[in-house]
Amino acid sequence: MIVSGGEALVDLVPVERGPLAPLAPRLGGGPYNVAVGLGRLEVPTAMLTRLSTDAFGDALLGRLADSGVRTELIQRGDEPTTLAVVTVDEAGHARYSFHVEGTADRLVADPGDPGMTALAVGTLSLLLEPGASVYTELARRASAAGTFVSLDPNIRPALVGDAETVRSRMDAIAAVAGLVKLSDEDAAWWGREPDELLAAGAGAVVVTRGAEGLRAFTTTGVVEVPADTSRPVVDTIGAGDSVHAALLAHLHDHDRLDRAAVAAMSADDWHAALTFAARVAGWTCSRAGAEPPTRAELAHPAEQ
Repeated sequence: MIVSGGEALVDLVPVERGPLAPLAPRLGGGPYNVAVGLGRLEVPTAMLTRLSTDAFGDALLGRLADSGVRTELIQRGDEPTTLAVVTVDEAGHARYSFHVEGTADRLVADPGDPGMTALAVGTLSLLLEPGASVYTELARRASAAGTFVSLDPNIRPALVGDAETVRSRMDAIAAVAGLVKLSDEDAAWWGREPDELLAAGAGAVVVTRGAEGLRAFTTTGVVEVPADTSRPVVDTIGAGDSVHAALLAHLHDHDRLDRAAVAAMSADDWHAALTFAARVAGWTCSRAGAEPPTRAELAHPAEQ
C-alpha cells in the first residue's frame, strides 16, 4: 500500500476567464490529488491527513472513497478546511492564494506505523507546523525501515516562513528518497540542482517543465520526453500531482517501489515511465480542476 501524506483542501476555481469571475469549489491539495490519481489508476493507496468535520471535509472524504482510496488513516476535527483561491491566466496556468490558519490538515497527529510499502509527501504539509514535523518524522522512520519515500516539494513561496528551515527539511527527506519529483520553479526556489540531490542520496530526480515536458536525472544519465499534446489544455491544475501519481503507479506496476531498483532503471525504463506520466498529466490538463484519469479511460480513450 502506498500512503500519500499531506494536505487536503478546497480550491476555489474561476468558472470563466476574467478578474471577477465567479468561483466554484474543487477538491484538491497536492497529496490529496496524488492519492486520488493513484486510486483511479487502481494502485492500493491510503490517504493520511486530518479532515474537517465540515461539509468540505465530508466531500473530500467521499471523493477519496469514490476514487478507490483507503480512508482508515483519515483523522477528523472540527477545525475548518484549508481553502485555496485559484486564478488561471490565458494560457491555463494556475496561481494560488491560501487560507490556512487553524485549519484541520495541518493538525494531523503521528499515525505510528501505518503498514505501507511507500510514502509520498510534499507541498503545504511540509511548510506548515505542527504537521510539517509529523510528516518529516514519518518520512525519516519510513526510510530507516527500508520503505520507499517519494518527495514532491511543490513549494508555495507565499507560505514559507523560515526559508532555510524549509530547505533543510527538504534536503533531509530528499537524501533518503527513492524519488524526488519537482518542477523547474521548485528547483529554482530550493536552490538544488538534480545532480546535487542525486549525490546527496536520492534514487532519481524527475523535473517537470510545463509544456517542455519531463526530464529524469539518474546516476547514469538524463532521459527526456515531451509533454503529451494529444488533448486540448483546459487548465494545469493538478498536472504536477498527476505526474507524481503516475510515476508511483508505474513503479508499482513494474515492482520498482525500491530505492535501489529506481537507481538501477535503464534509459528505456525511464522513457516508458515518463511517457506514461506525461500521458496521465495530459488527461488531467484536458479537464477543469484536478481530475486525473482512471485506468479505464487510459485504456479506452476513444470511448471517453
